[in-house]
Amino acid sequence: MQSDEIRLKFLKFFEERGHKIIPSSSLVPENDPSVLFTTAGMHPLVPFLLGEKHPEGRRLTNVQKCLRTDDIDEVGDYCHHTFFEMLGNWSLGDYFKKDVIGWSYEFLTSPEWLGLDKNRIAVSVFKGDEDAPFDNEAFDAWKNLGINEKRIAKLPKKNNWWGPAGITGPCGPDTEMFYWVGDINNTPESFNDDNPLWLEIWNDVFMQYDKTKDGKFKELAQKNIDTGMGLERILAVVNGFDDNYRTELFWPIIGKIEQLSNKKYEDELKAMRIIADHIRSSVFIIGAGIAPAKREQGYILRRLLRRAVRYADTLGMNQGSLLNIADVVVEKYGTLYKEILEKKGDISLLILDEEMQFRKTLEYGLREFEKGVDPFVLATTYGFPIELTQELAKEKGIEINIEDFKKKMAEHQKLSQTAAAGMFKGGLSSTGEMEKKYHTATHLLLAALRIVLGGEIVQKGSNITAERMRFDFNWSEKVLSDKLKEVENLVNQKIIEKIPVEMLEMPKDEARKIVTTLSFDLSKYGDTVKVYKIADFSTEFCGGPHVKNTGELGHFKITKEEASSQGVRRIKAVLE
Repeated sequence: MQSDEIRLKFLKFFEERGHKIIPSSSLVPENDPSVLFTTAGMHPLVPFLLGEKHPEGRRLTNVQKCLRTDDIDEVGDYCHHTFFEMLGNWSLGDYFKKDVIGWSYEFLTSPEWLGLDKNRIAVSVFKGDEDAPFDNEAFDAWKNLGINEKRIAKLPKKNNWWGPAGITGPCGPDTEMFYWVGDINNTPESFNDDNPLWLEIWNDVFMQYDKTKDGKFKELAQKNIDTGMGLERILAVVNGFDDNYRTELFWPIIGKIEQLSNKKYEDELKAMRIIADHIRSSVFIIGAGIAPAKREQGYILRRLLRRAVRYADTLGMNQGSLLNIADVVVEKYGTLYKEILEKKGDISLLILDEEMQFRKTLEYGLREFEKGVDPFVLATTYGFPIELTQELAKEKGIEINIEDFKKKMAEHQKLSQTAAAGMFKGGLSSTGEMEKKYHTATHLLLAALRIVLGGEIVQKGSNITAERMRFDFNWSEKVLSDKLKEVENLVNQKIIEKIPVEMLEMPKDEARKIVTTLSFDLSKYGDTVKVYKIADFSTEFCGGPHVKNTGELGHFKITKEEASSQGVRRIKAVLE
């Protein structure tokens, strides 16, 4: 069974059970400032998980592009990845535990769907604590489906609890499904989550509590279901592989690496897996419009590409080889995800440029190493990989304090990736009142820019926290101060007018006719869309959240205007 078939089977299964299929959202979140990348299918659905009405209804399903770098150091084993596709289904206050558990089991084991061996399935449920009781409902649902009690593990919060994403907010127990990938003749009678041969394949989250400021857990009015199953992992399981990189999603990429390095996969597992994973991820990040940079998404892209260069060097691959690997990725995914096909030229240019820059960095870093510079400084200032520092130190009999390095890097990465942008507060905590205000203000700002500067200005990106907003738009030169003041005054005029913010639901084709700008790829929207209208001043596609009236925004002030990238300017502003 190939990946295309599994994607289609999953969507068909849930469509037959009343779910609307929604497109994959962008890899770079548009309405969620809490993360650098979309890390799960739930992120684009945050407002709806909190109670806002979704235009496609209360039952949804999709295949979502995701990227996670939390465990980047784990990449190189048989099952970890940075980029992955997440199969998911959601209930927004509709069905709950019994239904979703039954469907999960049916999809996994029915011969009509994935047809996995029932005798190799195990599950875990929340065992309960002082905050919430044992999840008897989930336990009974699995037991009634025929799962032996010895295969239903009762585990604590660290294993079977999701959220809240922030200090407060929606959260709840989950149930996880595992599959025995070891010798079928030695399948254990009971489940032990410490045994890596029990591979987690699906997670059903039950959002049923709200954690309050005083640390209490109270029942939510709208109880939701949020599930996630990684395509790469389930594809390997269905086809009997104990290595995700042997599936047809990775094997053509691995084959190209073997050809370019003149080495065998079996002899170079870690290096080839890292190169395959990192180049695949880099292709998708560039496809989302990101270029290598010193911060945020660009920082992650640079880190992935430089790591790939480093491991390509260990395999003796020629300079420029990564381009050939990227071409295989584009060929594999380009039909399904057209953005990477459209940006094939950018992908080649950026990968080659980053490789050349990094080689200069390596040359300079080697000189600094000879001077005895601290490994942390080498890594953060010169982009010098710690692996290389360790190798060189070993050759010279120098001791590296790796724990000190890791501690400093953890603090640095947290600051680099999160502090400046107020990132990683968590998906469900990002819809506070200030975020709503700033989100609405971006609509006013875009409309004002179009009026003051003229031309076909569109949004090229935004980032919102509770303290400020950042807005990128296409413009080739510095915006003069008098024009910025004009924009600022126009936004404030619309705030003073206290205009109601209307939310309209309509077919996508009808909405196209009335929106002011088309800033985003409409293929990611379903057939029914939400349009936010602020009188005749602004009419935009958007997923929210927004205030009810512009009068709620306060005073709008532009604090900075600067270049973001070639042909793109950035405005930073606050509401006072």
